[in-house]
Amino acid sequence: MNTPFARTLILLLLLIVAWVLWSGYLKPLLLGLGAFSCVLTVWIVRRMGYFDDEMFAFHYDWRLLGFWAWLGGEIVKSSVEVARVVLRREVNIEPIVVDVDGSGLGPVDLALLGNSITLTPGTLTLDVYEGQLRVHALTREGGAALLSGEMQRRVAGLRKR
Repeated sequence: MNTPFARTLILLLLLIVAWVLWSGYLKPLLLGLGAFSCVLTVWIVRRMGYFDDEMFAFHYDWRLLGFWAWLGGEIVKSSVEVARVVLRREVNIEPIVVDVDGSGLGPVDLALLGNSITLTPGTLTLDVYEGQLRVHALTREGGAALLSGEMQRRVAGLRKR
């Protein structure tokens, strides 16, 4: 199921499902236009040769859902912590820039790690270079949490074996 044709069908299915869920329109004309836009997008992606390069192959399975659930929890916890820091009477932030080791991760995994860090309130991925992610954290505790390596381990654990 890891052929370019299978990847094309999966992308088409994901685009259609996302369009229907996010648009909320179920009228025949709008469904037809949505289907046309999804097919056009997949056609353009195929012409670009996106599925011909193994680097862009979707190497994740059902574990990605578990990662998203964990990331959602981390986002909620970070949101509460950032709100706590911001709403204090005395401003006691200690911004820090840390280098997170992403060596051993592929390019798609590095992008997932960097985006996951940026989605978490109080942190921002500034740069990715040679497997290292430079990250700005609002607090020293946030920087220390990134350096613990939990997020890197979870991203690395998503790969099919």
